[in-house]
Amino acid sequence: MSSTDVAPDAPEAPEQPSLRSGGRRFGDTLFSALSVGSGILIFVTLALVAIFLTAESMPAFRESKELAGIFGTADPAFSLIGGVAPYIFGTVLAALIALVIAIPVSIGIALFISHYAPRRMAAGLGYMIDLLAAVPSVVYGLWGGVWLVPRLEPLYVFLNQTLVWPSWVPLVPSGEAIIPLFAGDPTAPMRNLASAAVVLAVMILPIITAMSREVFLQVPRLQEEAALALGATRFEVVRTVVLPFGRSGVVAASMLGLGRALGETMAVLMILAPGATFSWHILEVGMHNTIAANIASKQAESSGADMSYLIYTGLVLFVLTFIINAIARWIVSRTTVKG
Repeated sequence: MSSTDVAPDAPEAPEQPSLRSGGRRFGDTLFSALSVGSGILIFVTLALVAIFLTAESMPAFRESKELAGIFGTADPAFSLIGGVAPYIFGTVLAALIALVIAIPVSIGIALFISHYAPRRMAAGLGYMIDLLAAVPSVVYGLWGGVWLVPRLEPLYVFLNQTLVWPSWVPLVPSGEAIIPLFAGDPTAPMRNLASAAVVLAVMILPIITAMSREVFLQVPRLQEEAALALGATRFEVVRTVVLPFGRSGVVAASMLGLGRALGETMAVLMILAPGATFSWHILEVGMHNTIAANIASKQAESSGADMSYLIYTGLVLFVLTFIINAIARWIVSRTTVKG
């Protein structure tokens, strides 16, 4: 064939839409619409939940002492603030104690899995942590109430009777507890706020550990090797490279665990002997309760204004969770910027 011969025409390729001209494939358009719709669905669902809680709480507002003048109620029956305040106190206190217990242990387990354990052991521990996160809360409640609470009794008695000020310390009554949380008169069975907080800590431990482990595994390998090349020990690498890199992730994991602890119902209901006080003595029985556990224990026998008041406490928990999540987002954003 000479150079002047013309090759047969090749089949033309299908014309592709130009991104510069604004053309989009059907799959891209569908995926974008589904993503936007899913995001809007979340906001719509939250809005509907808020509207339902507010509407069902209106009888409690009308019957409340604080709003009796506004609604013209002749015989106010409830105190919106004073009635729910002890449950808010117990909910936040139990969640914070659980967080204080769970965070150090979770970080230690996550660091061991990501940087210290052999590969096979790390894989097995990772699977176990993921499985623990899927255990139902009622199982934790049974385990805590039947097995854990009796075994915590000697520890509580030791803390209550040992951590006290000696008689030779001036200006302090002899026998006064050094740590106010361990003061009071604990009695068996130890179904107190401390036991509930320990079980909550065990429940949120897998969540914080799993997220922290994934964050620690994302640390750039070159930074760790550079620190080792400069003569740093493994502990120094963890302290100077791994922990600063994963700080925002650990904070986010901790806030997720805090949200789980705030809304936990069955485990607390099965362990805690309920009360409604503002006591800081977490070893005493019958002094505290949480919003979720209070709703679960009373909703079966409530109706009318009483049910409306329970729904109002649910609205308070809903708003409290939003506030804490907003604070968590602010902390994470500031931690990320500083990091």
